[in-house]
Amino acid sequence: MLRDRLVVLAEERPRFGYPRLHILLRREGFMVNRKRVYRLYRAAGLKLRAKRRKRAAPRERRPMTPAAGANQSWSMDFVTDRLGDGRQFRTFTVVDDFVKRCPVLEVDTSISGQRVTRALDRAIERYGKPRRLIVDNGPEFTSRALLEWAVHHNIELVWIEPGKPIQNAYVESFNARFRDECLNQHHFTTLADARALIEAWREDYNRVRPHTSLGGETPERFFELWSEKKAASQTRISQQHLPFQSEIQNHQDPT
Repeated sequence: MLRDRLVVLAEERPRFGYPRLHILLRREGFMVNRKRVYRLYRAAGLKLRAKRRKRAAPRERRPMTPAAGANQSWSMDFVTDRLGDGRQFRTFTVVDDFVKRCPVLEVDTSISGQRVTRALDRAIERYGKPRRLIVDNGPEFTSRALLEWAVHHNIELVWIEPGKPIQNAYVESFNARFRDECLNQHHFTTLADARALIEAWREDYNRVRPHTSLGGETPERFFELWSEKKAASQTRISQQHLPFQSEIQNHQDPT
C-alpha cells in the first residue's frame, strides 16, 4: 500500500524527489522514515532525472538583505511560454521573500505596467500590502503607471542593477520551480486553459507543496505559524510592561 501510494504521488508530481514525497506521505498518515521511502523510491525506478546545468559565466554577487517578516518584501518578474498553436504568452510572477507565498500569477499575451498594478491590487486585497517591491529594469516596472501606483500606496520600489538577475534571487528561484513543475508539465491549448492550470498550480504551491526552506511546511501554514508566534511575542512584551506602567501610575497618583 505504501509503495503503491508512493508511485501514485510520484506520477502526480513528476518533478518531486523522494524528500518531498516523504513529506506528503507523512501528511497522509504513513508513519515511515525517509530512508525507507528512499529505498522504495529507488526500487520502483522513480529516481528523478537530473537536469544538465549550463555553465554560468562568473559574475559579481551582491549580498541580499533577507526579509524578516511577511509582506516586508515581494519580488516580481516575468516568465514567457507558448500555447499549443505557437502563440507566446507571459506570466507576471510575484513571490513573498519571507514566507515564499505566491500572491498572484497574471497570465496574458501582453501585460502592461497598468495591468501589473491591477494584479497587485488584487494580491494586496487578499494578502496585505508589502513594504517594498524588488524588480528588474523592464519597461513594465519602470512605467509611469507603476511609479505613480507605488507612490500612491506608499510602497518602495527597488530596482536591481541591469544584467544582474542574481540580485532578484528569490523570484528567479521561484520562476525556475514554476517552469519545472508547471509550464514544462502541461500542454496549454488556449489562453483560458493556461490561466486555469497556472492558477491551480499557484494554489497548490501555496497550500499543498512542501517547501524544504520552510521546514517542510507550505507557505500558508508557515505564515500561520509565524503569525501565531508574532502575536504571542507581542502579548508577552505587553505583559512585561504592565508592572512598569502600574508603578508609574502609582508614583503620579499617590494615595
